[in-house]
Parts: sequence; structure tokens; C-alpha cells
Amino acid sequence: MVSGSIGSDHIHMCLKIPPKLAVSQFMGYLKGKSALMIFDKHPEYKKGTNRHFWARGYFVSTVGINKEAIKAYIKNQEDADIIEDKLVP
Repeated sequence: MVSGSIGSDHIHMCLKIPPKLAVSQFMGYLKGKSALMIFDKHPEYKKGTNRHFWARGYFVSTVGINKEAIKAYIKNQEDADIIEDKLVP
């Protein structure tokens, strides 16, 4: 991973993947393996037979010239989320 930030209900990541790997294939692998790891460490998250942890969708965009601006945005997301959480009653 190049950079990342974790919010209370979302994750921002700036990743570098090989061009031969489809984004959908990578995201399926990432979400599947990470969900299994989370369930192994926190079995209380498994409710009955429901083994879904992540939402179905995801957003992906390519990074080019503005890579540093995107990394700065991701880095600052954590602070923005903390401020927003304090404003919400």
C-alpha cells in the first residue's frame, strides 16, 4: 500500500497494483481475505451465518499527475473524520 486512512465507516487507500491484474479481481481478493482475517480475530462480528463484512461496492480512480494531492487528501481524512464525529450529536 502506498498510503491509507481508516474512518469509522470507510477506508481510503492509495494502492499500486500490477497492470496485468484487474481492479475488480484485486478488490475481490482484498475484501475477501481481509474479511476472513477480521472474522478470525473477532469472531463476535460473525452474526449467525452472515459472513459479510464489507459493503458490496467500492470506488476506484486512477492516479496520475495529482498523486501527491491524493496522498495528502488521504492523510488528512483521519483528522477530518475526527472533527466531523465531534460535530455529530
